[in-house]
Amino acid sequence: MTYLSAEQILGASDLAYEDVAVPEWGGTVRVRELPGTERDKFEASFLGKDGSSVRAEGLEGFRARLAAASIVDENGKPLFRSPAETKRLGEKSGQALQRVCDAAMRLSKLGPDDVKELTGN
Repeated sequence: MTYLSAEQILGASDLAYEDVAVPEWGGTVRVRELPGTERDKFEASFLGKDGSSVRAEGLEGFRARLAAASIVDENGKPLFRSPAETKRLGEKSGQALQRVCDAAMRLSKLGPDDVKELTGN
């Protein structure tokens, strides 16, 4: 059996992408699987300062935060970089955001049980 080296692992292109048609926005967006550190950051955004309780806001902004973390340009760079942009994204069509979130959750293997665990519900 041959094992991978650190260089091989770090050099692997392993993030999945999916192009998602969003007619409400008049086009298509590229949705990327959340890399490990981005998924950790996304999940941590639900937790209180003690690291174990759920923030009082709970699921508020869930779709906008996940969409903002997942929508990238053709080179894989995030389109939404600031909390203000994420907030504005949350004001867009819920149906459009859900379509993007469905792809992001599928690509990142983020399921309903993960959401329940994060929110304590």
